[in-house]
Amino acid sequence: MLDPQAKTFLHMLGEREPNSALTLEENRAKSAALRELAGLAESVAKVEEYMIPVENGEIKARIYTPEGEGLFPIFIYLHGGGWVLGDLDTADAPCRSLANQAECIVVSVEYRLAPEHKFPIPLEDCYEAAKWVANYAREWKGDPTRIAIGGDSAGGNLAASVAIKARDQVGPTFVSQVLIYPVTDASFNTPSYKESGEGYFLTQENMEWFTQQYLQKEEDKLNAFVAPLLAENLSMLPPALVITAEYDPLRDEGLAYAKRLHLAGVQVESTCYEGMIHGFFWMAGIMDKGKQAIEQVARYLHTAFH
Repeated sequence: MLDPQAKTFLHMLGEREPNSALTLEENRAKSAALRELAGLAESVAKVEEYMIPVENGEIKARIYTPEGEGLFPIFIYLHGGGWVLGDLDTADAPCRSLANQAECIVVSVEYRLAPEHKFPIPLEDCYEAAKWVANYAREWKGDPTRIAIGGDSAGGNLAASVAIKARDQVGPTFVSQVLIYPVTDASFNTPSYKESGEGYFLTQENMEWFTQQYLQKEEDKLNAFVAPLLAENLSMLPPALVITAEYDPLRDEGLAYAKRLHLAGVQVESTCYEGMIHGFFWMAGIMDKGKQAIEQVARYLHTAFH
């Protein structure tokens, strides 16, 4: 049964035009207007911004440091938004809560967005950011031996892909990965797409539009860095927390990814939030289960770090 708070939100939202009916600027403005659903932003001991060099440019990272003495463990956070929408402000309130509750530094990464920067650029940006964090952590009281990575939706997709990339290349090493209703497949044909692909905030039509903006060619849908569920080998990856939502078209691919990680010998904690819709994690201002999910992630990180 749909959670009453989710029902109220969907009622308030009313009929939404599909992303494809709006210009890129209109879509980004609409997305930015939803930020206030995250609730009041907590204060943290320190917030700083750094520029990270990447190929052909630089990207911004916002670093949240909690009260206390370092060296602090680090959580790299990659925001959602279908690889097209979202920014550091989208993730600001949850990142502050996580820094305080998990007693860790949170590094929020503003990777370059599609369609201006298509696959693999956002992924390469996130991987470069992870390497930068590992190299420079001590400069801002971070502990380079205790780094976790995570994100929501498209950010969960990028986090899962960075974890695979880091395993296959020269690191960095992550103590855990936190995947919040991640995109792990690009086929749009699971039962949850059929059940919840329309009328529950994130629609199948919008997911197809996001994917179209992100990818350069149709074959990219079969690339394991686009669809981690297709990766041949998921062993030797960091322990994972996978959070899904009952009324989310992405539910089944998130659950399938958690299952495949488990079968590959990776330690997995998987939770499907009943009655919830896609996006609830950053709607903690209006949804109690959003608050609960932030608390769950903070507890999970705290345990992983210590």
